[in-house]
Amino acid sequence: MTPQDRINALPLWTGPIRAEPLGGGITNVNFVVQDARKKAVVRIGNDIPLHHILRSNELSASRAAHAAGVSPAVLHQEPGILVIEFIEGKTLTAADIRQDAMLEQTLSLVKRAHQTIPKYLRGPAQMFWPFHVIRDYAATLTEGDSPHRPMLAKLLKEADNLEHSIGPIDLVFGHNDLLPANFLHDGNRLWLIDWDYAGFNSPLFDLGGLAANNDLSVDQEAFVLERYFGQVPADLPGRYRAMKAAAALRETLWSMVSELHSELDFDFATYTRTNLATYAAASENL
Repeated sequence: MTPQDRINALPLWTGPIRAEPLGGGITNVNFVVQDARKKAVVRIGNDIPLHHILRSNELSASRAAHAAGVSPAVLHQEPGILVIEFIEGKTLTAADIRQDAMLEQTLSLVKRAHQTIPKYLRGPAQMFWPFHVIRDYAATLTEGDSPHRPMLAKLLKEADNLEHSIGPIDLVFGHNDLLPANFLHDGNRLWLIDWDYAGFNSPLFDLGGLAANNDLSVDQEAFVLERYFGQVPADLPGRYRAMKAAAALRETLWSMVSELHSELDFDFATYTRTNLATYAAASENL
């Protein structure tokens, strides 16, 4: 059955529908669907154990994020398909997020997600610890005889050092994939979407990922910590920089694994090189 056949067979449509591919996704296949009454986003994708993605976890996180006022509503779910409310608005870019007013809105939304989503979360919940993910990715790359295999021992040693530098953590419910394309602005407010990797984690991972993925300046990173934590303990900036490097490393290994296993039409090799450069820059500033 083709994606179009699966979309046509969904029971929530009123009258004829028009389905158009929605670009930008590098984990799922997405469509925008219009029927006689509504517009929705259909996300097609099964569990991806290689990337620690369980669709049951994505569903519960998406529902809790909507209840918390952070994310659009879930309209329908069945195995391999998630349908969510379509938000008319702008998909942000890194340049958008670097604007001072937008960065403040972004931080406010992320902090709200961290603090509020657990109040609405139901059922089993995942832990997303980036160093476990990094070690698991390295094993997958070794088993698959990845061309990146020669650098893995060095990267794993660096990851161990980063984990030690971070030390004890506080737990929040993290989004764990704060790419600019996962933020939408409808003209009045921001929305945070795509909860594939959601799970309990240190808030430093989302903050570090936000900085690494959007090329925030040093001054903006200082603002991020002050805006999120208020009073910044003396050891926090160093722990934050270590987690920022870990976020960039996790994204790099994610891309390396995707080079081997993803069937999506995307230039993962270039994405790997870009993220390796981001990781190198973050590591230089530890």
